[in-house]
Amino acid sequence: MNEVARPVAPALPIAAVERDTGLSKDTLRVWERRYGFPQPVRDACDERLYPADQVERLRLIARLLSNGQRPGRVVPLPLDDLQQLVQEVAPGVLATHAPDPDQQLLLDLLKQHDVAALRRALHQTTLRLGLGRFVTGLLAPLNVMVGEAWMRGEIQVFEEHMYTESVTAVLRGAIGSTPALPLPGRPRMLLATFPQEPHALGLLMAEAMLVLEGCECISLGVQTPVLEIAQAAQANRVQIVGLSFSASFNATQLLRGLQELRAELPTDVRVWAGGSHPALQRREIAGVTPVPTLADIPPLLAQWAAGH
Repeated sequence: MNEVARPVAPALPIAAVERDTGLSKDTLRVWERRYGFPQPVRDACDERLYPADQVERLRLIARLLSNGQRPGRVVPLPLDDLQQLVQEVAPGVLATHAPDPDQQLLLDLLKQHDVAALRRALHQTTLRLGLGRFVTGLLAPLNVMVGEAWMRGEIQVFEEHMYTESVTAVLRGAIGSTPALPLPGRPRMLLATFPQEPHALGLLMAEAMLVLEGCECISLGVQTPVLEIAQAAQANRVQIVGLSFSASFNATQLLRGLQELRAELPTDVRVWAGGSHPALQRREIAGVTPVPTLADIPPLLAQWAAGH
């Protein structure tokens, strides 16, 4: 009996590679010239297309960069060497986390491509657990599992997008159905991400937790210019600007952007930088409060309230 071959993943345009790896278009072009990798092919319109094997290498490179490796060391490495290095410096990436029954059901529905059933299960789980437990106890580790499966090539890009869109739809519905009743002693908050940070799920999860804590949240969504964030903060008279960063976001742009934003805001407006990006842990930025996990939100809000 002949073995059925797995379909070959299609080549991706540069915008899709940027979105899925967090590596900017400019970075990809610079590496192409400087290191000879990646080596995209060209379509009929002379646009870059990145084969699946190169995208897999770029995923690993992005993860290594987020763990402090330098491009000159990792970009030229072949796939086997990248996988070995990832195991050494970021062993959790290629590890397998055992899902609980709720998470396993959601993963199975994702792999079955049953979007309607996936969204229904997400919604029912939200109702059963409550929004807070759903976000922190189920969704946060499930995001890691999906990301690890993607890094290992066990799920395709389109499946990761299906997951993200399904979770986003359910979270927006849950947030919208939560009574918008800001509590006394809670700040008005502006939420956004910087340009070239297209990942919105972390921002939305933070919004869910903030709404449950009685905060009034104004979201600008993703990829908002720094000066526009500052203007929106002042126009809406917010007390805190909350930003979300994925691990693959460029560290130099992160630090420069936070410094620029801090300089544009009034001194009494706080800046919270959310996510586990290594740059936020390695370097203290004046006037910026790191928020490594969603569990850090309640105590930080209590500290803020104590000072007002």
